Amino acid sequence: MITWRPAAAVAAGTLLLALAGVALGDRVGGAWLWLGAAALLTAVAAACALDAVAAVPPKALTLTRSGQRSLWLGDTGTVELTVRNGAGRPFTGRVRDAWVPSAGAHPTEQDVRIGPGRTVRLTTTLTPTRRGDRPAVRVTLRSYGPLRLAYRQTTRRAADAMTPPWQLRVYPAFASRRILPEKVARLRVLDGSVVTRGRGQGTEFDTLREYVIGDDVRSIDWRGSARRSDVVVRSWRPERDRRLVCVLDTGRTSAARIGDEPRLDAAMDAALLLASVAARADDRVDLLAVDTAVRASVTNVDKSTLLWRLVTAMAPLQPALVETDFGLVAGEILRRERKRALVVLFTALEPGALGDGLLPVLPQLAARHKVVVAAVHDPELSRMAQVPPDAAAEEVYAAAAAQRTLAERERVSAALRRHGVEVVDAPADVFASRVTDHYLALKATGRL
Repeated sequence: MITWRPAAAVAAGTLLLALAGVALGDRVGGAWLWLGAAALLTAVAAACALDAVAAVPPKALTLTRSGQRSLWLGDTGTVELTVRNGAGRPFTGRVRDAWVPSAGAHPTEQDVRIGPGRTVRLTTTLTPTRRGDRPAVRVTLRSYGPLRLAYRQTTRRAADAMTPPWQLRVYPAFASRRILPEKVARLRVLDGSVVTRGRGQGTEFDTLREYVIGDDVRSIDWRGSARRSDVVVRSWRPERDRRLVCVLDTGRTSAARIGDEPRLDAAMDAALLLASVAARADDRVDLLAVDTAVRASVTNVDKSTLLWRLVTAMAPLQPALVETDFGLVAGEILRRERKRALVVLFTALEPGALGDGLLPVLPQLAARHKVVVAAVHDPELSRMAQVPPDAAAEEVYAAAAAQRTLAERERVSAALRRHGVEVVDAPADVFASRVTDHYLALKATGRL
C-alpha cells in the first residue's frame, strides 16, 4: 500500500509537464508529453515497489505486554506494549493498540523507530468508564519504507495472531470507602457501649466486673458475687460470628439508572461498605447475585481476603433483562444458610416484581432468617412530586405520576413490614450509609 507521497509526486510532476508544454508550445509535440507522463508514473511506481520491499515485514516484530490487570472504576492505570525488532534493518512505522472504547485507552497510535534487535516500550494509559472485563482488541503494525512512499501493514487475521492477549478487570467504584472509617469508629463505640448495658436479646456474655453505682441490679451475678465475696455484674458484648448474606438482584429492575449510574452499581457500593463493616465486627459475610440463575456466589471467605473476593465476583456482573426468580433466591438462601442469618436483599420496591415474586416466598424465608430489603430511589422522583403554583399541564401530569409511584413504593414497603421484613429505602447519595447504619442498629439491639 502507498502513502500520500506518491500521489503528491505524480501531481507535482504532471504540473511541471503541463507548464513545460505551455512554455514550449508547438515545439514539443503532444506525444512527448504523454511519454513524459508515462515515464513519471513508471518511475513513481518503481520507487513505491522498491520502498515497499525495503520496509521491514511486520511479522519480524514480536509483541509482549505488561502492566496492570485490575483497576477500580474511576482510577487510571497503565499497560506497556513491548515491541521487539527481530529484523536486520531498522523498523520505522506506526503501532496502533486498539482497546474496547469503555477502556478509555490513550494514546491508541504511536510512531516508532526501532533499531535491529532492539526493543521499545509503548505505554497506554487506561481510564475505564465501565466496570467489568475490558480486553485489548488488536495491535496493528504499519511498516514504512525508507522513502515513506509505501508501507506494509498486518492483515486483520495476522494482527489477531500477533496481538498478545490482555484483559483489564475493572472493579466497582466503591465510592463509599470514604465513610468506612466513620462506620468502623461507630462499631468500636458500639463495642464499648453495649458492654455497660444489661442483658439484651441475642447479646453474648463477655466477662464479670465489679459493681459500680449506676449499674442495673438485674445484671448482678449472685453466684459470682458469693465466690468473690464482692458484688460483681455480668457485662455483655455485641454478637460476633453472626452470618450476613448480601443478595444482589441482577434482574431487569437493576438496569434502571438512578442518577448517573445503574441501580445495580449503587447496590454493589452499599454491599461492599456493609460487608467491610461486618467483617470488622467478626461476622461472616456471604454474597449471592441472582436473577433467573445464580450469577455470582462468595461463601466462607476469610475476612482478610473478603473485599478482594467480593469485588472480583461483582466486577463482571451485568443486569439481565429478565424477571428475577425470587423463588430461586429463597431456595438458595435456605439451602446454603442452615443457621439464622441476616439477609439483606438489594432490589427495587416495585409492585410487579415484589408482589408476584417475593411476597409469596417471604413467610418461609422470614421464619428462618432476619430479612432486610434495601432499595435505592432517585431523589428526582421526590422533586417531581412537588407541584409549583404556576405549574404547566405537563408538570402537573409528571407530578401526578411521581406521586403515584411514591405511593406504590409505600404500599410495597407496608406489605413487606407486615411479613416481618425491615425496609431501607434511601436516595442514592446516602444509600450505602443508611444500609450500614441499619445493620449497626440491629447489632446494637441484639436483633441479628
